[in-house]
Amino acid sequence: MDTLQSIFGTTLDLPKPEIGWTDPRLNGGQFLDFTTPRYGEPLNVIISNQSDPFILTDAGFRLYYKSIGFSEECLGLHYGHVHKADLGDGDRKKSEHILARQYYFPKWGTCWESIAGGNHFRAWKQNGSEIDTGAWFLAVSKEMDSTKNHMIIPDGYNIGRDLLVEAAATVSHWNGRWWQADVEWRRGLLEPGYKGINHAIAQDGRIAILTVNRL
Repeated sequence: MDTLQSIFGTTLDLPKPEIGWTDPRLNGGQFLDFTTPRYGEPLNVIISNQSDPFILTDAGFRLYYKSIGFSEECLGLHYGHVHKADLGDGDRKKSEHILARQYYFPKWGTCWESIAGGNHFRAWKQNGSEIDTGAWFLAVSKEMDSTKNHMIIPDGYNIGRDLLVEAAATVSHWNGRWWQADVEWRRGLLEPGYKGINHAIAQDGRIAILTVNRL
């Protein structure tokens, strides 16, 4: 174990330069968002800037996440607490850029997810005043229905992440554009367990790095 890791009592990897995104910890950020002043939810998926440049734009990203089964909130209304995240890009804690929910069949869309629960994610772009990679950082989880106030299901951080990654790794399409993601799984960036995690729901510490390719 590295000496610094021994001092700080952690098995996390030390921050280092990355290709396609920057480790938030290099500049005071972290891989948990700020759901409350004390607790957060894991930023468990990163979409690298080595991806199709179109999906690094706001408009392109919205089309892309529709292709993997997500869409904007029901009737364009925001339900729930606005989360903040520090991506270490110089903007400090900034509000979520996008909240998308699982899209259920054409008639009800995300309105059904708001009632019945399902997968959802919050997204932030690493495009601050000091670091501008353009990478997307996502906090993905699966939640209960509205009668449970959209609490995260048991193991919901891992399950939600894995469902999104599974969809991204298969061929997807929207409006004549086709994509497929290469997936790199990383440990050592986020401490596994439930320390500091909202709802005290343990997660496995794995983060998926996606490189989304246009086909």
